Amino acid sequence: MNALANPPAEFREVFRRQLLAWYDAHARQLPWRESRDPYRVWVSEIMLQQTRVRAVIEHYHEFLRRFPAVEKLAAARAASVLAAWSGLGYYRRARMMHAAAKVVVGERGGKFPETAAEWRELPGIGRYTAAAIASIAFGERVAAVDGNVERVRQRLSGQRITGANLWRAAENLLDRERPGDFNQAMMELGATVCTPRAPACLTCPVVDLCTTRGALAGTEKPARQKKREIHYALSTRDGEVFLVQRPRDVSLMAGMWELPEIPRPGDHPKPAFTVRHSITVTDYTVQVWRQSAADGTSGKWVAPSKLQKLAMTGLARKILRKAGALRATPD
Repeated sequence: MNALANPPAEFREVFRRQLLAWYDAHARQLPWRESRDPYRVWVSEIMLQQTRVRAVIEHYHEFLRRFPAVEKLAAARAASVLAAWSGLGYYRRARMMHAAAKVVVGERGGKFPETAAEWRELPGIGRYTAAAIASIAFGERVAAVDGNVERVRQRLSGQRITGANLWRAAENLLDRERPGDFNQAMMELGATVCTPRAPACLTCPVVDLCTTRGALAGTEKPARQKKREIHYALSTRDGEVFLVQRPRDVSLMAGMWELPEIPRPGDHPKPAFTVRHSITVTDYTVQVWRQSAADGTSGKWVAPSKLQKLAMTGLARKILRKAGALRATPD
């Protein structure tokens, strides 16, 4: 039986049954799946955008400990939210979530939207995120399409489906009785079995329904990684660390604190240590030098007790942990 973009009813029924049976038996035990509370689902979905599951797990519980309800998040200072988010990257997500929390509390009396259309009215909520939250938390019969679902759907049909056609194809397959579980099952399949490279077709629960049974030629070109070397000054005194603040008008990590970036020193044989760091398609080799920043550098000395709560970049936290200035538990 071929899986076309608009498969017959019999195909859809068999696909849903096989996929959900597999999901019920093999779904990963993830903390945000323990509850259908909309606040927790929302937090997890925002964290999972462009971030690996492992990194999200490390931050999810601590974020909820600091902000256990939307009212707490709405009332928090922006700096506190960014500090709790530090290490997840893409800080605009945290700012938008903070703004959305204020809308939910200030304009909706703390009541979350129940439909995808309503969710999209909140800051920082796109079509996928709205559909995922509405289907998982409220059971709305709406398909959610992320990169995993797109890959599964294209391989299933053997066709390069994009745009509006992709969303229609996803809606055609959606299980109307268990929309939230079905959306999660599709994403789970793409994340653990139907992976971008070397898909595990022999263990796929719907392999007998798949047209491609492997990578779909011409649709999956991995981004070429760029390599760059950068240098930072690590200056300490009596346990304090000298940090600088990124400009508030830059597009990347605006207002976050970090170590001063410096040119490669010419009078040192080698750095104190090196760390590796990746942001999107760039792999950084980060050389850390124990020296003062250039004269006139605007910054401040931060005591060890203040470091945990300061809104620092993920790279700064990585460097300070390596240097022993910051404890190695998630923030």
